[in-house]
Amino acid sequence: MPSLALTYDKLDQPGLLRVLFHPRPDWTPPPPGAVDQNIPVAPGVEVTARLFLGAPLDQPALLFFHGNGEVVADYDEIGPAFNEVGLHFIVAEYRGYGKSGGTPTVTALVNDAHRVLAAVRERLKAAGHTGHLVVMGRSLGSVPALDLAASAEPAIDGLVIESGIGHTIPFLLGLGIEVAEYGIASEADGFKNVQKIALFRKPTYILHAQHDEVIPVVSAELLQVECGAHSKEFQMVPGAGHNNIIACVGKLYFQAIKQFTRKVGQTRRPRRPGVRS
Repeated sequence: MPSLALTYDKLDQPGLLRVLFHPRPDWTPPPPGAVDQNIPVAPGVEVTARLFLGAPLDQPALLFFHGNGEVVADYDEIGPAFNEVGLHFIVAEYRGYGKSGGTPTVTALVNDAHRVLAAVRERLKAAGHTGHLVVMGRSLGSVPALDLAASAEPAIDGLVIESGIGHTIPFLLGLGIEVAEYGIASEADGFKNVQKIALFRKPTYILHAQHDEVIPVVSAELLQVECGAHSKEFQMVPGAGHNNIIACVGKLYFQAIKQFTRKVGQTRRPRRPGVRS
């Protein structure tokens, strides 16, 4: 359960949701080597996670939350690239996206992430996975990723934020949303991403495009400053924009994340007897 008593009623107003979310149906089957997991998140509603599980089973797993205009099938070429550098890759869907049921809201985005995390951990355990688990969020995906970091820290070993949202109001204004019309006056009405990252103490890696035209790089700098982790890194990607970091740096993208997971493994503390995670 979330450790912060948070509500997202002002963000869940219909006019704002139409700008925040861009769901599209997609029934593309998983490519060879991948499998889909349907995860119940509400009565009669399931969301999909696509799992690219490599070998061996003791390598790290990356649970990834994508951007607002993407679906899991958009990562069908990226998943194997993560496998090649020695990472399991699991990309989670949102309500109304791809094969997932329901309608996307900010409340569902955050709450469903906890059910996805629990289901994925159970699936990995059943498969015999013994490596550590890192949560990653890109763009809007930074919202569920940071909520897990703040409120489910015992269940995860590290955090990666790519092109993440800092303060909510500048982000919404950048999307052309007149925040005053929706009664959004402060961060208390928003995502609280900065509050959440301040609560996370485990290794954190923040990367952001130098010329991000959707979420300016100052957001990453703010998250880096406020992050509560003792081990934290910030990487600005020169010349890149919001949607072309991988195109700009190629294999270095995957290698950098793999290198970060090695540091997670080095700093991971053994769980104390009797402490459940």
